[in-house]
Amino acid sequence: MTEKKQKTKKSTEKRSVPKSAAIMIFWGLGLLLAVVLIAHHNPLADQVTERMKKVSGCVLIAFTCIMFSIYYDRIVTIPVELFQSRGIIWKLAKNDFKKRYAGSYLGIVWALAQPVVTVLMYWIVFDKVFDARVEFVTAGGETPPYVLYLTAGLVPWFYFSEAISQGTMALVEYSYLVKKVVFNISILPIIKVIAATFIHLFFVGILLLLAVCYGYIPSIYTIQILYYSLCMILFVLALSYLTSAVVVFIRDLQQVISIALQIGMWATPIMWNINMLPTDNMKTLFKLNPLVYVVNGYRSAIFEKVWFWEHFYSSTYFWIFTISMFCIGTLVFRRMRIHFADVL
Repeated sequence: MTEKKQKTKKSTEKRSVPKSAAIMIFWGLGLLLAVVLIAHHNPLADQVTERMKKVSGCVLIAFTCIMFSIYYDRIVTIPVELFQSRGIIWKLAKNDFKKRYAGSYLGIVWALAQPVVTVLMYWIVFDKVFDARVEFVTAGGETPPYVLYLTAGLVPWFYFSEAISQGTMALVEYSYLVKKVVFNISILPIIKVIAATFIHLFFVGILLLLAVCYGYIPSIYTIQILYYSLCMILFVLALSYLTSAVVVFIRDLQQVISIALQIGMWATPIMWNINMLPTDNMKTLFKLNPLVYVVNGYRSAIFEKVWFWEHFYSSTYFWIFTISMFCIGTLVFRRMRIHFADVL
């Protein structure tokens, strides 16, 4: 058995990119991104704020590159394992989704009912009772209906909330698999994230249908929903590796995340517009929340004719932050994994 593992490891090393070459490529991409970041100039932006964004971005890039170089062997292990186990990941994700609603008469209907009822309640309270209006104007000078604006913000938020909650408890729920020596436990968080994606796709379809009903016909820009969905998947996966490892030892983290989600829903411009904030410094502070980029991205894909790369600083910050979190999450996961079976 040991010889077989050694042969598999050697064959994997032969097929993979050499360590030195991979590190050089990563540093090259980081340097290129830093050069583009420094060279980018927005004449309409506040120069002090723009300079701060450039410095912060370069620091994050340098930190990520250094961490990748030092912990290369530990960081790349999980992505390689996920790729090699892609077949079983897909099967287990489908089984997890089916198992979640097995035994109930309405089955998957319950998964769809709660978010739909939530959207309706928010719409009735804020739009009909309090007569809320969107302080958001598209590139064409139009103001979208509040229910459409609200739904475009809630769809990605519901996915994040469901995926991070399920991903955090992945190891605890599948404790019987964690205790099996031959099972690759690194695939458990992504199984939960993929299972949550099935419901998300349904709500994306509802969002597009609602947009059509209000006269926003899908265009070439609408395809960006796929990009922003990918952003959300990778971001929540990065967080899930960190939280799923920590919650095994600190069960209170589950309650902390529940409270954080309640606060995060109001800290993210879902029912309000970030342009309502009085100062640019407050806007910059709120934009440190990566979900702001995704939520506004869904709205841009529906309402505005704007490509994601036109939001240069926001896109750069989101990807640097997500990659950094993935590196941290995988390092913590690998460091703690040898103790999972003993604690569970």
